[in-house]
Amino acid sequence: MRIGRTVAGRQARAAWMFLAPGLALLTLFTAWPLLRTAYLSFTEYSLLTPPEWVGLANYRELLGDDQVTNAFQNTVIYAVVVTPVTIALALGLAMALNAKFFGRGLVRTAVFVPFVVSLAVVSIAFRFLLDPNYGLVTHWLDGVGLAPTQGALAQPGTAMAAVMAVGVWKNVGFYMVMFLAGLQSIPRDLYEAAQLDGASRLQKFRAVTMPLLSNQTMLVSILAAIASFQVFDQIKVMTNGGPAMSTETLVVMVNRVGINNLEFGYGSAVSVVLLLLILVLSMAQYFYFGRKQVRY
Repeated sequence: MRIGRTVAGRQARAAWMFLAPGLALLTLFTAWPLLRTAYLSFTEYSLLTPPEWVGLANYRELLGDDQVTNAFQNTVIYAVVVTPVTIALALGLAMALNAKFFGRGLVRTAVFVPFVVSLAVVSIAFRFLLDPNYGLVTHWLDGVGLAPTQGALAQPGTAMAAVMAVGVWKNVGFYMVMFLAGLQSIPRDLYEAAQLDGASRLQKFRAVTMPLLSNQTMLVSILAAIASFQVFDQIKVMTNGGPAMSTETLVVMVNRVGINNLEFGYGSAVSVVLLLLILVLSMAQYFYFGRKQVRY
């Protein structure tokens, strides 16, 4: 017994030695900034003077702030549209590209490539493509009479739609790969059994594919929703929250208030609210999809 405890103790010490660098980095770059932000949300801090404790004043102020309400609405609109559209397109592409045909690898690569390109680079490219004077997309839209007069990014009615379209196009390849991995792990004999029972394609999709993709669906839904609520660099580069704050999301507002206006306390309060919102949403998705998980 003594020898067994000695071996177990050595293994535990070795495990902690391997974990120590990762835990140190996690504490330094994740836990400490999180705790610091939570503390600053209860202060008035402009970087020029030490933080001054103000209690819940920042949270009371943001409850009646129309700019916070506008940013919250824009964030929810972006997430509600982009998340399901991205998931639906990713699943459709995964099913289409799971079939065997000539050039399948090339098509898969073409769909995935936008994801590995920097979002800032993609945003700059689309800003030029949507330019009202020489943009290629604007020229095509003008050919069918759909081009906005001042450009898609300069009008509140079309700016958010353009930003959301780029967000879907940029990320759909990544989620397609996750669905594709799930599809290839489904045993073929399940489809063959359904075929013998006379099931149609729709029935096989509903009875075999979707239940056995429940793990991938849960993961993709949570990741896509979190990414949508945290969208920043794409909007920052394409519209900077404009025109007339029609595309300003909560993260873009945090950047404007905290960095541009040096209101770190108020910006931290908005960040904490966004963190709690994402946490609640992620937990709700986890428990909802967790009940639908299928193990085989």
